[in-house]
Amino acid sequence: MHRLAWLGMICLGLTACGGDAACVVGAAEGCGDGLTCESIQGGEPRCVEPVIVRGRVFDALDDAAIEGARIVARDANGGARSGVTFSGPDGEYALPISVPRDAEGDPLDEAVTLRVDASGYQSFPSPPRQAVPLDLVTATLVEGEWVVENAATDVALIPREASGGTISGTVEHPDPGGMLVVAEQGGAAVATSITGTGGSFVLYDVPAGATDVRAYRAGLFAGPVSVDATGDVDGVVLTASGEGLATVGGSVNIVNAPGGLSTSVILVVASTFDEVTARGETPTGLRAAPVDGPFTIEGVPPGRYAVLAAFENDDLVRDPDEGIAGTAIVFVDVAGADVDISESFKVTEALEVISPGASGLEIVTSPPELVFAQDSSEDGYELRLYDALGNLVHEDTMLPPGSGSMPIRYPLEGVVTLEPGMIYQFRAWSFGRGSLISATEDLRGVFQYEP
Repeated sequence: MHRLAWLGMICLGLTACGGDAACVVGAAEGCGDGLTCESIQGGEPRCVEPVIVRGRVFDALDDAAIEGARIVARDANGGARSGVTFSGPDGEYALPISVPRDAEGDPLDEAVTLRVDASGYQSFPSPPRQAVPLDLVTATLVEGEWVVENAATDVALIPREASGGTISGTVEHPDPGGMLVVAEQGGAAVATSITGTGGSFVLYDVPAGATDVRAYRAGLFAGPVSVDATGDVDGVVLTASGEGLATVGGSVNIVNAPGGLSTSVILVVASTFDEVTARGETPTGLRAAPVDGPFTIEGVPPGRYAVLAAFENDDLVRDPDEGIAGTAIVFVDVAGADVDISESFKVTEALEVISPGASGLEIVTSPPELVFAQDSSEDGYELRLYDALGNLVHEDTMLPPGSGSMPIRYPLEGVVTLEPGMIYQFRAWSFGRGSLISATEDLRGVFQYEP
């Protein structure tokens, strides 16, 4: 039987399936068992089979299932595209996502990414790890559900020291999804979370002590609410509003790079910023791209931010020579008035990463040889290896210059002991005449050791 005819039989007696007001998009009320109401391209909403993202959350080091991991889907701009679900005892989860449909009820083309948090583990994604987009149009109809399940829906989390309790609550606002929630102690972030479409959040492993909780998104801000994080704290309510917003503007100066390249500028909540790795967490919408000159970021909530140019993969990198103008990390304070950054950010062509991790996370089965392209007029190179938690694992700050046009090669075999299952990133910087010249990009050179 054609699936539309079958759907019509189910819908007999249910006026909701013909576009009745009782059919609320994204909800199951008014639909038959196992169905959900979705918008239909060129027609009225009706009841169709749900789209479910299925996968497993597990420990990256020993493959053990992680129970109670919190999973939410985000759209291409970082906004919430789902409610929240939690993994079961076997680490498996099922995350429903409301997806517009074509005339036959099939999911339309859309990509989402996952944010996953659990007690005792680093949040996913956390730089340099990136979330692989899940294309919902690839869903397969299985036993009355459109299922998306592949390697990208299985998420490995990196363990970290678990200490403290949880802070959970909600953001109150008609549209509270996709807000970055930050718990701070002494001005430093100790935990973060992302709200689902309903506004709920959970902050894991919060040390005991006085804690301020804030929530950020372009056009929206909530907090701070002060809590005593002694054990678990439930029922925290953050009331969000659009008051105190401002615009942050400036300019980017691209030098010593091929023509036609453009970059991006992001605002990172200063309390989450790590000066060693020069990275942190960016609230949804606080990004300008493409940028090759002046830029503006609107709807910036009150707070202190690090302004990062060329952080994403675009063949460009912030000029690492902090002895010249426009290369230092800039911090701005936003308090309702527009902020104009007077000095332009200097951006230059990045050193090309050849392997591993030239285009994304790469699995290696033995300690790899780190390979990157030469610079010109260099006197040598600095190389550093970090694990996924941002710890410096190895460094060599006096690599000699290359020969001819051959790439620089640095074998790790016998030099450093890699932990099975751990994710690593290498970064390289060229130097000449006493100053740094260029560097590999912030999010390349990432690999996972799986012997």
